[in-house]
Amino acid sequence: MKIVAKQDIEAPIQKVFERATDFKNFERSAMRRGASVTRLEGEDDAQVWDVAFPLRGKTRLFRLTVTDFDEPERMSMSAVSEGMAGSIQVDLVALSRSRTRLRVEIEVKPQTLSARLLVQSLRLARGSLQQRLQERLAEFTTAVEGTRSRRA
Repeated sequence: MKIVAKQDIEAPIQKVFERATDFKNFERSAMRRGASVTRLEGEDDAQVWDVAFPLRGKTRLFRLTVTDFDEPERMSMSAVSEGMAGSIQVDLVALSRSRTRLRVEIEVKPQTLSARLLVQSLRLARGSLQQRLQERLAEFTTAVEGTRSRRA
């Protein structure tokens, strides 16, 4: 299952990329929404987190790893859970010096029968999931544009 959302932001691409890669801010935001987030210290410089959150009446655990980091245009992450694998792709395109398009693509692939059932129920709620992702991007846009206008 794949969900895609786009948002245009009135800020330079470098500024948007800095905010999109502010992992500590996203960790706090996830915790405010009820998730448990633990950053792991690895042998290499890769960013890795263990995340637990409630979904469909059960706590879901997964490991989130930054797999590609191409500043300031792209960041990719993989998410691995028991029975599921997924990816998150964040793409930025400079539309002008002060305008950037942010595109987020989330893909989830079930690997077990129980995961297939979960993903099927998520497919039925695709519209509301799409809307929630778009709302989160709108909140992110407001935060980035608000920061830019205060500093200008």
